[in-house]
Amino acid sequence: MVVCATIVDDNTVGGGFGKAQRVAIARPEADGWQIDRVDVRWDIAHDQVADGLHHANVARFLREQGVDVVVTGHMGGGMVKMLDSMKIKVFSGEGPLGEVLDAAAAEAGKGL
Repeated sequence: MVVCATIVDDNTVGGGFGKAQRVAIARPEADGWQIDRVDVRWDIAHDQVADGLHHANVARFLREQGVDVVVTGHMGGGMVKMLDSMKIKVFSGEGPLGEVLDAAAAEAGKGL
């Protein structure tokens, strides 16, 4: 399972998804999480292109990363619909990165 979480600093999940500056791509390992932080700058791209193109760019990134689950503070209805069509689970969460990842993984496991 690969999780994409919006981060407001290196270790805190929060903020909005479609306008995220930075995300954490997390993969579970035997002793915790392998976490890569990526400057996506969707905050800038969001207002520079039409919604459809912005959503397509986000979708491409998520597919390239193999994302199964997104965790964020909030997201718009259009993005929720797009992620649903991609069969990507969405969870709301804010707080310390490790704790939020663990909670999302536990919840996602119930539905898989």
